[in-house]
Parts: sequence; structure tokens; C-alpha cells
Amino acid sequence: MSAGSVTIRVRRGAPDEPSRIETFTVPYSEGMSVLDAVMWVRGHVDSTLAIRYACINANACKECMVRVDGKTGYACTSRLGADGALIEPLGNKALIRDLVTDIVPPKERLDAHLEEG
Repeated sequence: MSAGSVTIRVRRGAPDEPSRIETFTVPYSEGMSVLDAVMWVRGHVDSTLAIRYACINANACKECMVRVDGKTGYACTSRLGADGALIEPLGNKALIRDLVTDIVPPKERLDAHLEEG
């Protein structure tokens, strides 16, 4: 098992501001998830980094969907490699902030009745 540190790059921003890539060096151990790295950044470097997750069991909640190196996946099950990663919000969903996008289908929104009436 290798240990050390890796660099992750995170696309950050909000709908009303330009996006930017921020770089973070995180502790690394073989097998760790992308979510582990992002949560380490939130806990140790920048508590304003926004990501949605609700883990009880890996891949059960489907809340932490992001793009990792251009591929869509769950941050909790996507493995961080020894060369780091580029982590971005989903490109086909409305951006809320940083890695958080509006993933709820339009017909399931709780406020949908307000838009209809």
C-alpha cells in the first residue's frame, strides 16, 4: 500500500461568478475515494468547498455524482489515483455551487407546484 500525497484540482464557482480551478495537496493512500480527498479538503483546508453527499452505504444515496477526469461517477466509489484528479460538477445539470448541481428531476421537485400555478 502506497502512502504520501497527491494533487487534486477542483472546479469551483457559482452560477453568478466565473468558474475557476483550485489545486489542493491531500494525503493519499491506495484505495481512497475521491470523496475522501474532497472531505479532507473541507475539513483541513477550506470549509467553504461545497459537495453533496449522504453516505450510509457506498453508492446507495446517489448524491455525490461528479465528473472525475472527465468521466461521470460517484465521488464515494471513484478511486483516487496516485497521479491525483480533476474533479468537476456535472456539466449537464444546473450548477448550485462548486461540485453541487441540481440533480433532482424536474417532476420530483417539491416546489414544482409553485411553478405551475
